[in-house]
Amino acid sequence: MRYVLSLLKEIVNKRKLIWDLSKADFRKRFVGSYFGVVWMFVQPVVTVLIYFFIFQVGFKSVPPVPGVPYVLWLVPGIVPWFFYSEVLNTVTGCLQEYHYLVKKVVFQVEILPVIKLISCLMVHGFFILIMLAMTLCYGQAPKITWLQIFYYSFAAAVLALGIGYFTCAVNVFFKDMAQIVSICLQFGMWLVPIMYQEEMFTDKAPWVLTVFKLNPFYYIVAGYRGSILEGNWFWERPTLTLYFWAFTAVMFLAGLKVFKKLRPHFSDVL
Repeated sequence: MRYVLSLLKEIVNKRKLIWDLSKADFRKRFVGSYFGVVWMFVQPVVTVLIYFFIFQVGFKSVPPVPGVPYVLWLVPGIVPWFFYSEVLNTVTGCLQEYHYLVKKVVFQVEILPVIKLISCLMVHGFFILIMLAMTLCYGQAPKITWLQIFYYSFAAAVLALGIGYFTCAVNVFFKDMAQIVSICLQFGMWLVPIMYQEEMFTDKAPWVLTVFKLNPFYYIVAGYRGSILEGNWFWERPTLTLYFWAFTAVMFLAGLKVFKKLRPHFSDVL
């Protein structure tokens, strides 16, 4: 716990440095690209269109929220997943990317994953605005529960950062970790009812819903959709909320413990 408090203190003390490095990291993604920031939207938009045509046009999927088009039900589920997966992928390789900072004795390498997280949050902010604009264009009235998007984005960020501390530390010594994370994210996307309705399985096997809820990201997806489409508050799911934060706290502390143990050897390997 003392290590967590020292990390929080370091983040507060170095907040200007973290912000400047995060902005630089965001700009660096598109250096030399002709279309620049446009590429940030291309792949996610194409992905949404593919799932839209497969599930709504092809399979004629009907979303569980009456009067809501499938694409409007899909987007609040897939937007947080794009953010979560991008954070995990970028944080996993951040120590190699900033190896010149890792080798500096005076630099606190614990803030590197935070820098990547904030950079990804900038991208996520754009997608939140697009999601809300799309919701309004489909005739949905604004809801006060939309403010919960900040809470659920924070929850997804803490979960991804906790796992990211573990994966980035291990990746220094085991380079295949980045590929393992990428494959797990591709597979894990289908373990959360993002593109399909959970009723497809729970109607025949009710126990499947419990399996879905054991995945902590189920809480994020359900929260986004509940906030945007149904006007639900997070305290209406007290058991799921407690489970999510208990799981996230354990993962965060475990990830930091591994990071702290391996940290003295980072500069030697890099």
